[in-house]
Amino acid sequence: MSLFSHLVTPPVRTLGGYIPGKSLKQAEQESGVQCIKLASNENPFGPSQRAVAAMRRVLEETNYYPDNDVTELRSRLAEKHGIAPENILVTAGSTSLLGIMARTMLAPGLNAVTSKLSFIVYPIATKAAGATLIEVPTLHHGFDLDAVAAAIDANTRLVFIANPNNPTGTLLDAKTVDRFLAQVPAHVVVVLDEAYCDFAQYFAAVRGVDYSHSLEHVRQGKNVVVLRTFSKAHGLAGLRIGYGIGPKELIGYFARMRTTFSVSSVAEAAALAALEDENHVQVALANNAQQSQWLLKSFQAMGYEPVPTWANFVYCDLSENASVVAKRLQSEGVIVRPLGPWGGPNAIRVTIGTPEQNQMFLAAFKKVMEHNTAAITR
Repeated sequence: MSLFSHLVTPPVRTLGGYIPGKSLKQAEQESGVQCIKLASNENPFGPSQRAVAAMRRVLEETNYYPDNDVTELRSRLAEKHGIAPENILVTAGSTSLLGIMARTMLAPGLNAVTSKLSFIVYPIATKAAGATLIEVPTLHHGFDLDAVAAAIDANTRLVFIANPNNPTGTLLDAKTVDRFLAQVPAHVVVVLDEAYCDFAQYFAAVRGVDYSHSLEHVRQGKNVVVLRTFSKAHGLAGLRIGYGIGPKELIGYFARMRTTFSVSSVAEAAALAALEDENHVQVALANNAQQSQWLLKSFQAMGYEPVPTWANFVYCDLSENASVVAKRLQSEGVIVRPLGPWGGPNAIRVTIGTPEQNQMFLAAFKKVMEHNTAAITR
């Protein structure tokens, strides 16, 4: 036994940490070539220039602590979503809120339920709280809500549903989620993780699908917490700012568990400005819809079967070790996400970038996969 292992809690001793996508700097140092990053589902167009200007305006005030309640942004979000500010909690990214919810509602002997091959933070947050995570098998690369409902027992307190799902990009339509929520017992809170909602709403409008009634469920007082983030469509991933919308009493408990002053004044200013720049978001959404089709067809032309996406990334099973492929792609200047830690050892997730970035990815991917084929046939 090591010097400190007996001092930390048993869940922490066995906990696997989050493995982030490689930063550009790290990848370029490793590979010795200039890289593009298509691993972490970031906005390829960066933040809104309004948000950048807003950040600059508040930089000289960073000697002051930020507003712990993020009052102005909560008010603006309440207005946007038609819900009271007391139903909203702003945190340092929605991943921070996942940890807060787990620490508030889970403990040894209790459990949370989710799907296999879903967001990697769900097991980390659950296990860190000393609880058990029940993962049901996937259905068509996404959530099997009937199986999730069947897995709920007397010790279940949380259900995590990523919609669209990360990393597969699949969607549960509004009626499917509505039917599921009608089955959930009163001792369970359902977390509807809608980090990619902007992309899903755009696709849904084009495809004639009813995406989500999540906020209506909150307004009706159901045991539902909706997660949103500024990290994706708004391009503010580096600022760490997201929020949850849920029952007033429950949000109040979560607020007690957050880290004091965790949302910076710079992040709040940027988020407020980003909400006002709808055109910047629409440019990203339109590019994403167009380029997703190009990427899907490009994969298919090479004989692969990518999963049609409702988010800003494409999931594809390569039928071979994805970590090896990712390393070779990095040597060609492209960073993608191998999904072994998520439960998909042969799959990669590729962020949908600009047309130029996507063309660079495809050229590198063809080169790497042709090399693999040649190596196998020799």
